Amino acid sequence: MFARIAAIRGTDLIRLGIALLAVFAFALSYDALRQMGVAIHIRGLLTYAFPLVIDGFIAVGVGALLMLRTAPWYSRLYVWLLVGAATVTSIWANAVHAVRLNEQARHGDGLRLDDVTVGALSAIAPLALAGAVHLYIVVHHHPASHSPADVARDCADVAPGDTDVAETPQPAAAPQDHEPREISPERLALARTAPLGRKGRASRRHIEATFRSRDLTIGRAEADQLKDTLQAELDAATSQRPKELDTASSNAVA
Repeated sequence: MFARIAAIRGTDLIRLGIALLAVFAFALSYDALRQMGVAIHIRGLLTYAFPLVIDGFIAVGVGALLMLRTAPWYSRLYVWLLVGAATVTSIWANAVHAVRLNEQARHGDGLRLDDVTVGALSAIAPLALAGAVHLYIVVHHHPASHSPADVARDCADVAPGDTDVAETPQPAAAPQDHEPREISPERLALARTAPLGRKGRASRRHIEATFRSRDLTIGRAEADQLKDTLQAELDAATSQRPKELDTASSNAVA
């Protein structure tokens, strides 16, 4: 139980760290791209929008790639090309900005780096931004194996005398832990919208992803129960199809 709570808290801390990393990386890249916007003669306040077009597209594109992970390959290739072009543009703009400033500061006190090193280090910010967005979405769709609701339920089920269970077994209580909970029609209807897995079978992973894409929590036990229910429906529909074909053939002969 305590391990589950620690895992959930650890996931929250990782999410916070990734979010802060994305904010800092965006701020560093934003500063360089805004100055590049001034250099290419974008007017006034529009220079503040120029970085959003490039780095903002990277963040949105990475999210679109994860949403389209089950889409046809040509759709994913198209998004990959767009995200790659935006990332390369951001890296190139950051590098040019850093190199030009480095060339203008050849003389003076302090540490001086060559242009290649300066350009390479300036590429870290846009790369970190794309990586942080990707990590955040991955962690969001694959949280700890037990949701906060499951942990709260486990805590409520713990009684002071549970430590003596090994010495005084209670066989009658064991089957209750494995009794399936009643599935609400709304959650079953939502599970039916999940894509099928390999060989057209119900997929627990796809069901969990469908729920979490709508910011709904779902435990492993419930996901397995929904998967079994959907698979039973699919099996019933498959077995019913030959009977319908036989009935149609009989009617046609008659």
